[in-house]
Formats: sequence, structure tokens, C-alpha cells
Amino acid sequence: MLRKPSQPGDDPSAPPIAGLIGSGTAMQAVYAMTRRVAASNASVLLVGETGTGKELIAKAIHELSPRSTGPFVRVNCGALSESLLESELFGHVRGSFTGAVANRAGRFEAAHTGTIFLDEINSTTPKLQVKLLRVLQEREFERVGDTETISVDTRVIAASNRELLDEVAKETFREDLYYRLNVVPIYLPPLRSRREDIPLLVTHFLEHYNEQSDRFVTHIGKDAMEALCAYHWPGNVRELQNVVERCVVLAEGDEITLDLLPPTMRGGRPPVSLPGRGGDLDSLARDLVEQGMATSGPDDDNLFDRIVNRVERELIAQMLAACNGVQLKAAARLGINRNTLRKKLLDHGLEDAGEL
Repeated sequence: MLRKPSQPGDDPSAPPIAGLIGSGTAMQAVYAMTRRVAASNASVLLVGETGTGKELIAKAIHELSPRSTGPFVRVNCGALSESLLESELFGHVRGSFTGAVANRAGRFEAAHTGTIFLDEINSTTPKLQVKLLRVLQEREFERVGDTETISVDTRVIAASNRELLDEVAKETFREDLYYRLNVVPIYLPPLRSRREDIPLLVTHFLEHYNEQSDRFVTHIGKDAMEALCAYHWPGNVRELQNVVERCVVLAEGDEITLDLLPPTMRGGRPPVSLPGRGGDLDSLARDLVEQGMATSGPDDDNLFDRIVNRVERELIAQMLAACNGVQLKAAARLGINRNTLRKKLLDHGLEDAGEL
């Protein structure tokens, strides 16, 4: 579970930032910290669940900073293998590896005088973390396969959907890099902790998708809004955005009604319910065996991991089928980006499923 870092300097009266939606207390604290840290050159660590808007905050910090005239460069660290990510970040020289047919500058060079946003920083390997630590400390690096040192003036904003201190404890993330990144932490609250902002977000997304789809869905029924406000939103704002788009597309009139919402938001149950590690795994295992989704084994120490992997594979396969094989749509409905979906497809042997 993500733990909320302390927020020194929180100002409950902070005004919203252009492009960000929400006026509740939780978001006011985010606005206050964003404005305060933007004026500095300090590294920032954005912590929050998937779909909470970490990239929007990173862009806001950049645009409110003295570096706003420089480039804003985003890198999804979870979408590439170690070797490809190293080349993407630091560049390479011709002949440094198979396929390196020319010299290529990396993202850190591209972000010179501006800001680089390292999303899913928790997915980087220890070897790559060493190079990232050097960039943060010395502001210099070498391209892959080169000995020439390159100096850069780049601000680093990192984001994680996991608590990095837990990763440090598991020795999958360097402690020294954590403290270099965590100069100023900003916690992005999940949507279930800022339910007062849901009506504002719904209105915003309605306007956007009405314009995009040339529709005129301007009303939302009271029971539909109550259902949206009561839902737990595991996919956060991104999931809400997808639901509003669905409703605009499916609405026959000018109103979003309760029947347009997904079954889980109308009191229905998802196909498979997966408990936490403290849940009744034996009961779930029996259910999955009966459904043909798992095999039984009396002394299987990895039962939980097997079940999780099988359920995740089944969920992805079902979502791809529901989206007619279009991976972009499936990723959006799952609340993940397309690169993360592609990685999961490879992990589960579904790499030939669907289309981009």
C-alpha cells in the first residue's frame, strides 16, 4: 500500500492549476506543493497509484518553472528492457550493439535546459540505477559504447506507483538513489479519497468527449452520479475518463443514465474477485479449479502467485476480446498504458493477441 509522504508547506487555499481538475482539500495540497517546488531546481518524486495524473503534475511543475521554455521529455521506464532503456536515456554510438548503425543522442541530452520525467522509475534495474545516480549527482554521463563524458543541465522528476521504501527494503531499488530522487515528494491521492471532485471531473470529460464525438450528452441522472461517486475507482481518474467516454458513445439521448454504466458500478460483480494475501486463497483456488483456470496441488507454495498470474492473463484476454483485439482500447479500459500492456502480453505468451 502506498503511504502518504509528508507535505511540508501545504496550503489548503491553493488555487487550481490550469489543466488540472479538482477543488477538494486533497488536490489543494497537491496544487500548493506543485507551485512551491516548481520555482526550485530540486528533484521531485511523484507517488501515486496508476491513473492518478502523475504526468499532468510533472508537466505542471515544468510549465510553472524557470525551465518552461526548455523541453519536457517523458520516458516510461517500465516499457523497455534494460539495454533499450539505457540507450534511450543516455544515447549510443555507432557499433556499440547490434542495430546501432549511427550515433544517437539520448533523452537526457534532449532534455538539456529543460525537464526529464522518468515514469515508473521503480521498474529500473540496479545496473541502470547506478547511471541514474551519477546523472543526479554529477550531471554527467557517457553514451552507450562511448568514453566521452557529456554534461547536461536537466531537472529530474520521477514517478512511482509503488512505495519506493518498500522496494529499498527488498533490495530492488538503491537507497542512495531513492534519497536523491526523494528531495521533494508529492503524493497524488487516489480518486476514492477525493470523491468531492468526481462531479467536476465528469463535467470536464463530458465536454471533452461531446466535442470530440460531435455529441450533445449534457446531463447525468442523479442515480448515475450517485453510483459514480460511490464506486471505488481502482483505475482512478483514467478509469473515470474511460467510463465517461463509454457513456457519451452509448447514450441515445442527452443524458447519462444508470444503465449506461458498467455492471460493477451498478451493484454487479466482476467475473473473478481476487482477495489480498490475507484472503481465503484455498476457497479461491477451488473456484478457479472448477472453472478450469488453475490446477490443484496440495503442497504448492506458489499457489497465490500462480493464481494471480492466471487471473491477470484471463482478464487481459477477456478485455482484448471485448475490445475486438484493439490493444490501445484494452489498455485504456484496464487503466494501464499500451506499453505496459504489451509487456504483460509478452509475459503471458499473448504477444500475438490483438492489434495496436
